[in-house]
Amino acid sequence: MIRNSFQMIGLLILFCFSVSAQPSSGSKLNAAEAWKAGHSRHGEGFDVGPREKPWVMTGIGKVNFPITTKNPEVQQWFNQGIALQHSFWFFEAERSFRWALKLDPECAMCYWGLSLAAADERGPQFLKEAVKRKDKVSDRERRYIEAWEARGQTDLPADAGGNNPSDEKRSKRFMYLLEQLVLKYPDDIEAKAFFALDQMGGEHRYAADLIMQQVLARDPNHPGAHHYRIHNWDSAEGNQALDSCAAYGRIAAGIGHAQHMPGHIYSGIGMWQEAAISMDSATRVEKQYMRERLVFPFNTWNYAHNQNYLGYIQEQLGMPEAAISGAKQLLAAPLDPKYNNPTRYSAHAQGTIALSRALARFERWNDILDPNTFNWQDHARDKLTRAYIETLAYLGLNDLEKAAKSYAAHAALKQEIDKPENKYLEAHYTTQSLELRGRLALAKGEVLNGLNLINDAAKQQAEKFDDEDDPSPWPNMLYNTLGRAYLEQKTPSLAVAAFEKSLTIVRNDGFALAGLVEAYNAVGNKGKATEAYARLLYVWSDAEPGLKWMAQAKAVGLQAQPKDVSPGPQRNYKSTVLTQLGPSVWESFEAPELNAVDAQGKTVSLKDFRGKNVLLIFYLGGYCEHCLTQLKEVIKRNQQLADLNTTVLAVSADLDPALAQTAKSLGVPFPLLSDPKNETARRFKAYDDFEEMALHATILIDKRGRVHWSRTGGSPFNDFDFLLKEIGRLNNSTNLEAAK
Repeated sequence: MIRNSFQMIGLLILFCFSVSAQPSSGSKLNAAEAWKAGHSRHGEGFDVGPREKPWVMTGIGKVNFPITTKNPEVQQWFNQGIALQHSFWFFEAERSFRWALKLDPECAMCYWGLSLAAADERGPQFLKEAVKRKDKVSDRERRYIEAWEARGQTDLPADAGGNNPSDEKRSKRFMYLLEQLVLKYPDDIEAKAFFALDQMGGEHRYAADLIMQQVLARDPNHPGAHHYRIHNWDSAEGNQALDSCAAYGRIAAGIGHAQHMPGHIYSGIGMWQEAAISMDSATRVEKQYMRERLVFPFNTWNYAHNQNYLGYIQEQLGMPEAAISGAKQLLAAPLDPKYNNPTRYSAHAQGTIALSRALARFERWNDILDPNTFNWQDHARDKLTRAYIETLAYLGLNDLEKAAKSYAAHAALKQEIDKPENKYLEAHYTTQSLELRGRLALAKGEVLNGLNLINDAAKQQAEKFDDEDDPSPWPNMLYNTLGRAYLEQKTPSLAVAAFEKSLTIVRNDGFALAGLVEAYNAVGNKGKATEAYARLLYVWSDAEPGLKWMAQAKAVGLQAQPKDVSPGPQRNYKSTVLTQLGPSVWESFEAPELNAVDAQGKTVSLKDFRGKNVLLIFYLGGYCEHCLTQLKEVIKRNQQLADLNTTVLAVSADLDPALAQTAKSLGVPFPLLSDPKNETARRFKAYDDFEEMALHATILIDKRGRVHWSRTGGSPFNDFDFLLKEIGRLNNSTNLEAAK
C-alpha cells in the first residue's frame, strides 16, 4: 500500500458548493486558487480516499454501535462503516464514515471512525478532530476516543534499533483504557471486539478467543468476532476456528476478504477442497465488486492476493491449467505507475509469483524458457525468480551447460540481494542457492554432496516457511525434492522420512502423498502405502489428467478408496456452484455512457469511435492552469497516440465560447466536449459527491468500448509516456484475443 504524508490545512469545515459556485468557464484563478482546483476544500487529509457517496451494502454483516448524532441517518452509515471496518475493508469503511460526517459535520465518532479506516498517516489527523469534539459525546464514546488517542503517534526519537521508547508504554496505556471501557460498559460488544482484535494471534490468543466467544454469545453473527477468531487461529491449530470459517463467509458473503480468510485456515490444515471454494469465492466477489464499481485490480491488493492464493490451492488439488490460467489473468491486468509496485501485492508481482510457481511445480520447462511467457521487470525479485526457475528448467531438460550459466546468473545476484532494500529476499536467495547447487551436483553424479545440499536447503525452507509470503512462492517443498532424490538413489527408508516431514509442513500435500505411495511400497509396508494412496485419491480426486506423480503412484498397483483425513467435512470444489458470487474471469468493464456535446453542439458518443482506443480526459475548465498544462502535454503526443489507433476526447463543464477559446489558444487537434451539469463526469467517477465538485480524470477505453485504465483525483495525470506503453500493451493483448 502506498503511504503519503499529509498536513491538515486549517479547520475541517464540511460544507458543499454547487456547480454554480465554481469559477466561470472563461475566468482565470490566481496561483493559490489554481493549485487547489480539484482538491478537497477540507484539507489534504480528504484529498485521497473515496470521493463518491456510499450505497446501502448487503452481505457485509450487521453491527450496532450507537453514537451521539443529531441526524438519524448518520447512525445507519456509521454502523455500515464499522461492519466494513471489522472485515478490513478500509476503503469502503472510509466512504461510509465520510458520508456520515457530511451529514453531521461535528460528529466526533465519525472522525474516530475515519481515523480507523485511513490506512496511512491521515489517521492521526482525523483522530485529532475527534479529540477536539470529545466533550460533546457520551462518556462511553469519549472513552473510545481517549483510548485511541493514548495509542497515537509520539514525537520522541527512536532508539538505535529503530524502536520508539514509548511504543510499549503507549500500547499498555491503550489496552488499559480499552479494558476500562469494557469493564465500565460490559454490554458493549463492540468494545470487546476491538479489544480482541488488538490481542489476536499473540501470546494471549486463548484469552482473546474467550473474549470473542463472549461477543458471539450476545451476537452469533457478529462479523468482527468471527473474522478475528480466524486470524487468531491462523496457524497449525486452525481447526479451533472451523466454526467461524463456516459462519464468516455466510455472514459477510459480499466481502472478498470474508470469503478469503477461511481459505487461510483450510489451507493450513490441508482442507484443500474447502480452501479452493473459499478462495474462488473471494476472487469472484472481488471481480463482481470491480465490475459494478468500476474498480481496477491495481486499486486493491486483495484481488491479486486472492487469485495467487487460489492458484496455489489449485496446484495442491492437481489442477495446473486452472492455476496457470489464473496467473495469466493477473499478468494481463492493467498496469499503473503508482500502484503497480512489482515487489508487493500488485497484480504483476502476484501474477509472476503464481505463474512461475505453477510452471516450475508441474515441470513446464519449455513454457518457462519461452520469452513470451513472462514480462520480466528490472528489479531484484524478478531477477531472482527468473534465474531460479530458468536454472530448474535447464536442469529439467538435461542441459547442464545452460543450467550452470543460469545458476551463475543467480549467484551473481548476491550483491544486489545484500542491499538494504532487498534484504527481505535474503533467506529465499540462500535456500534457492543451496537447492540449485544440490540439483547441479546430483546431475553431475556428485550424489553425496547433492543430497547434503538439498537436505540443508530443505531444513532452511522449513525453518522459514511460516515467515515466507503467504501463499508460499516455492514451487516445491524441498523435502519432497529430497524424497525423490532418495528414491532415485534406492534408499526408500530415507525417502519415507523426507515425505513424512513434508506433510508436517504442508498438510495433505499431494506430491508428498504420491511419493509416500512409492516409498512405503519400496520398503515393503503395503499398509502405509495403501493409506497414502487412499489419501492421495481424495486430495487429487479432480486432478487434471496426465500428472506424472499420480501415474507413478497408480503404477505401484495398489487398490484403495479415496479417504479424507481432514479435521472437518469438505464439499467438492469442482461441483460447487459459485457463479452467483461473480465471474470467474476478470475483464475490463463496459464504459458508461458518454453524452457530451462538441463546440458545434453535436452530441458525441463513444459509439462514434468504436474500433479505436479512446483517451478520455475530464478537465475542470479553461480557468484551470493545471488542466491546460495537461492538455498541452497530450497535444505533444497526439500523433503518437494516433499511431496507436487512439483518439483523444477532453470533457469539461465549459460551454461553447469557453471551449472555442481553449481550443484556439492551445491549438487543440482533438474534440473538446461540454458536460455542463457534470452528468457524464458523474458516470465516469470524475466527480466528488462529498463536496459536489468536478475532479480530474484520465481514462483509457479500448477499441471494444471497455474501460481499461483510469486515474481520478485532485491533480491531472501527466505520465503520458506510461500511457503510451500501456496502450501498446493493450493493443497487443486485444490483437491476440482477436486472433483466437
